[in-house]
Amino acid sequence: MQHPGFFDKSGPFTIAELAAELNADCCPASDARIADIKTLQDAGPADATFFNNRKYLEQLTATSAGACLVAPAFADKVPKGTVALIVPEPYQAFTALLSMLYPYSDHPHVADGANTANISPSARIEKGVIIEPTAVIGPEAEIGAGSRICAGAIIGYRCMVGRKCYVGPRVTLTHTLMGNNVTVHAGASIGQDGFGFAMSPAGHRKVPQIGRVVIQDDVDIGANTTIDRGALNDTIIGQGTKIDNLVQIGHNVVIGRHCVIVALTGIAGSCELGDFVVMAGKSGLAGHLKVGDGAQIAGASHPISDVPAGAKIGGTPARPYRQWVAEMAGLRRLVKNERD
Repeated sequence: MQHPGFFDKSGPFTIAELAAELNADCCPASDARIADIKTLQDAGPADATFFNNRKYLEQLTATSAGACLVAPAFADKVPKGTVALIVPEPYQAFTALLSMLYPYSDHPHVADGANTANISPSARIEKGVIIEPTAVIGPEAEIGAGSRICAGAIIGYRCMVGRKCYVGPRVTLTHTLMGNNVTVHAGASIGQDGFGFAMSPAGHRKVPQIGRVVIQDDVDIGANTTIDRGALNDTIIGQGTKIDNLVQIGHNVVIGRHCVIVALTGIAGSCELGDFVVMAGKSGLAGHLKVGDGAQIAGASHPISDVPAGAKIGGTPARPYRQWVAEMAGLRRLVKNERD
C-alpha cells in the first residue's frame, strides 16, 4: 500500500498563480497546473523545481519539470517544455513555494484529538490553540492563539507561549517567556536551573537560579537542545535566531538577533553574542566571553578570549581563520616531509 505521506498539500496551482505569489517573471507565460515540488532529477510536468547551484547545471538542462525557479543568469539554460520562473533568489523562492504547497509543514501534528485532562483551570489559553493528548499545561500558564502544543509537552507554571508557536513532543518549558512564531522541536528542555555552585572544601552548595529564559519572536530551537534560565539576569535568545539540535546554552547567556548556532555547540554561562553570529558544529565558548556582530566561529573551534565583530576564527585555541588554515597546511607539509 502506498504511504499517504506526512504533510497535506494544497493546490494544485497554475504556473501563473505561482508567478504572481512569488513575484517571478514567467517565461513563457503558462496556465499549466503544478501539483508538487521535487528535485531537478525527479520532477515531472506537474511538478515545480528549483536551480540554485551551478554544480547541478547538467540536471537543469535535462529536467522534465513543468516549472523551474531560476536566477536570471541561468534562465536560458531551462529546457524547452519547462517554464522558467525567474527570481533574484531561487532558494528563497523555493522556501516560499514549499510553504505554499505544504501550508502545514511548519507545524505538523503528532497526535489527533484534544486534551482536556491535563490543563490547569488557571491557565489562560486563547482561541485556536491546539493542545494534543498527554500535554500538560501548568497553573497560570498562557498560550497565544494559533499555537500547537504537541503530545507529551509540558508548559510549566506561569510560562508564556506566544501566538503561532509550535512546541514539539516531550518539550519541557519552565521559567520561560516565549514570543510569537517560535518553533521548539522534540525533546528540548528550556528553563531548568543553570549549573551554578558555590565551591568549598566541605562540598559544593547549589546557587539558586531565580532568572528566566526570554525567547523573542521567530526563533527556532532544535531537538534535545537545552537552555538554562538565568541566575539573576535572564537568559535571552534574540529575534530570528536559529538553534540546531543538541545545543547547550548556559545561564545568563545573551544571544543577539538572527544568529545561527549549529549542532553540538556549547555556550557557557554569561556569554554575550551580537547579531548575526555563526557558531558552527561542535564549537564552544568558555564562560563570560563576548562575540561581536557578524563573527563566525568554525566547527570544533573554541575561543578563549573575546571575538571582535566580523572576525572569522578557527581552531583550539581559536585564532584568525586564515592563520589557522595556514598552520594546518604547514603541519601537513611537515608530516609529509617526515614520512618521505
